[in-house]
Amino acid sequence: MKILTVVGARPQFVKAAAVSREILTRTGIEEILLHTGQHYDDQMSDVFFREMAIPKPIMNLSVRSSLHGEMTGEMLAGIEKIVLSEKPDAVMVYGDTNSTLAGALAAAKLHVKLIHIEAGLRSFNMRMPEEINRVLTDRVSSLLCCPTDQAINNLKAEGFEKMPITIVKTGDVMQDAALFYAEKAPMHSQILQKIKLDKFILCTLHRQENIDNPERLRNIVAAIDEINHEIPVVLPMHPRTRKVLGLAGYMPKCHVIDPVGYFDMIELIKHSSLVLTDSGGLQKEAYFFGKFCVTMRDETEWVELVENKYNVIAGAGHTAIVSSVRAALGREFNASVELYGGGHACENVVRAIEALLK
Repeated sequence: MKILTVVGARPQFVKAAAVSREILTRTGIEEILLHTGQHYDDQMSDVFFREMAIPKPIMNLSVRSSLHGEMTGEMLAGIEKIVLSEKPDAVMVYGDTNSTLAGALAAAKLHVKLIHIEAGLRSFNMRMPEEINRVLTDRVSSLLCCPTDQAINNLKAEGFEKMPITIVKTGDVMQDAALFYAEKAPMHSQILQKIKLDKFILCTLHRQENIDNPERLRNIVAAIDEINHEIPVVLPMHPRTRKVLGLAGYMPKCHVIDPVGYFDMIELIKHSSLVLTDSGGLQKEAYFFGKFCVTMRDETEWVELVENKYNVIAGAGHTAIVSSVRAALGREFNASVELYGGGHACENVVRAIEALLK
């Protein structure tokens, strides 16, 4: 059995590392990786292959950031050629990026089975590029590996049970990765020695709906500045965010650092007092390491975190962000609720793949 795994963006490297490690323990499955190049600077891409021992990709398509249609089209053309030459039994994609959609379309057009890891998630906001990508990818898949009951319920509501598609609740492969690498992170990271802070809030800011909206961005920056007066805020800044803020002329007055690798990020989460983010994956990683999260978005795919009060959706309002952070800092984290499979998701994914390809 041969699987072609398509990766290209930061969260996909982490997920692929966890699943690839499980695949290597099995006989009868050959996995080859294709890197689209969607994230191309060292800290956002190559570092993962070095630090996390992911198999070297057979090719890097080097498709750089551009308009969504142009990027997806270039990836689709490149992936299609590799599928035709390698003749895999299945293509596997992760998450909801343009790399995900391009891999899905290439497989569907060539009638190759498609495996979607982290399937069934919905924000119900079709203005988000990620929502479009995940909905379309689910629809053309052969196997949908869902992290939660809510993801399965979303698919049922859309009629997926009536389609010739296998739906499996696997748990979340991100939790498997977090648990595995948490012990290794201190050996590979010097980030805490560099920032030299005993107490801090970890913040990330990169989502298009925030970065490309001047009013939302101003409110978020003002909130970060106010919070930073009370407790230091550490902000590893995405290159595009830095560019937009530089042009706008209002860089946050906090501890802005360059993007960090996965081990550095783990150490930052583990030692933070709180996570403040507009990321999807970081909302879960905060939970994995026992930290409350305040999310600077108007909705989340990870509704179970909100329902269990591990995450607060604050939107982009200055007052809402600041008040949510203050409230969360005063609470005690209760880790008794297990939401994402407890570290067995990769085993479940690989068993489902074996059943699909029998």
